[in-house]
Amino acid sequence: MFTLNCKGKLLTITEPVVMGIMNITPDSFYGGSRMQDEDAWVAAADTMLKQGALILDIGGQSTRPGSIAVDAAAEKERVIPAIRTLHQHFPEAILSVDTYHSAVAAAAVQAGASIVNDISAGNMDPNMIPLVAEMQVPYIAMHMKGTPATMEKHAVYEHVAMEVLDYFIAKTQELQKAGIKDIIIDPGFGFSKTVQQNFELLKHLHLLKALEKPLLAGLSRKSTIWKTLGITPDEALNGTTVLNTIALQQGASIIRVHDVKEAVEAVRLYQAFQKA
Repeated sequence: MFTLNCKGKLLTITEPVVMGIMNITPDSFYGGSRMQDEDAWVAAADTMLKQGALILDIGGQSTRPGSIAVDAAAEKERVIPAIRTLHQHFPEAILSVDTYHSAVAAAAVQAGASIVNDISAGNMDPNMIPLVAEMQVPYIAMHMKGTPATMEKHAVYEHVAMEVLDYFIAKTQELQKAGIKDIIIDPGFGFSKTVQQNFELLKHLHLLKALEKPLLAGLSRKSTIWKTLGITPDEALNGTTVLNTIALQQGASIIRVHDVKEAVEAVRLYQAFQKA
């Protein structure tokens, strides 16, 4: 069991939970996740929450391989109105901001977010870790080498799972020393890892349970699925469910997805299997 203090709301994870992805960006890799106006934000959030999402993760820029970064000011223009609107419409919902800019994280928490999800684990903005420690919100730290624009060049490992584990042993110590109490581990599927390395990491994901932190698995519609199957991201829902189920078996606590209903069903079936 894990308990996260989300600005006074206690999120207790006794069984796996689902995080719904909301991309406030025109260029995310999966077209079905893009939403550009207030009506779309509210409708998507309402659907995800009714389907069983416990967290909504709101991001303002694409981090797919080779993507072009937008600066903090542009990112704030995208995500802050969405977070403010969703917090007003769904005040009990737990909102996460997906950003590596500390300025965006600060504005997002002020607007209603209560989790910071940073793909760089503080490595792209030196102000991020001190800020999160000051705000005292849960922090999702992801493993990535390089940046989204360069990460494909860094996909070199002897044993990917062990190297990710070693990275997080050091990173969690750094975060705790800085004063961050609630840490969530994201091994970074698809970030500075080849298709084969993603499967190796998934196969050995259970090794990260040694960190005694919630594990987040972000596999939804990623290229590991559609490249392996020779399909498109639009066709990768079934493959996503398969890999999410494996992640659950390997100890994932949070499943980050575009398709909440199917992920919630996977969790329910996995739980029923576990209790049999």
